Amino acid sequence: MKIIDTPNMPKAAGHYSTVIEHNGILYISGQLPLDPVTRKKPDTFREEVELVFKKLELILNEAGSAKNNVLQMRIFLSDIELWPQINDLYSDFFGDHKPARIVVPSPPFHYGCSLEVEATAFI
Repeated sequence: MKIIDTPNMPKAAGHYSTVIEHNGILYISGQLPLDPVTRKKPDTFREEVELVFKKLELILNEAGSAKNNVLQMRIFLSDIELWPQINDLYSDFFGDHKPARIVVPSPPFHYGCSLEVEATAFI
């Protein structure tokens, strides 16, 4: 097991690692749509999704992987009515790549965020 941490990655806000690699598989902790520097969330749901996917792609790249290597995504939504929007933005992000996925309705998140995502990928 190897903890991957680079200066460019978003830092964990608690007692956990942002990403762990084991036998070529990356386990990426949940990412909230908060700016890594200001810790503020974007104004719109679309901007939240774009930011969280940008963070995910950065983590994947820093760990030696890419979005087309994602095996599974877990998306937690504060309002299941946002499902059609997340589905469209997810499709835009991944294009032809279709990882296994689950969308889970959840209670509200820290800082008023509408979603949190986590992923499993390979190097």
